[in-house]
Amino acid sequence: MEEAFAAYTAGHNDGSAGVRDGMQANHPETGTDYRIGVVDGSVAAFQAELVAEVRRLLDSPEGV
Repeated sequence: MEEAFAAYTAGHNDGSAGVRDGMQANHPETGTDYRIGVVDGSVAAFQAELVAEVRRLLDSPEGV
């Protein structure tokens, strides 16, 4: 179970950074956990960028 959490965390970090490790993604035991982490990290990065852009738009003098 520890390996699965470590693989997910590594995937989440990679997904947030916009990278992917093919070796970890294809690992027979923890590849699925890694790939799920990549997807979750990518979504988290997208959400953070989306919220930041909305805040920039709302704070701009021209408004939305």
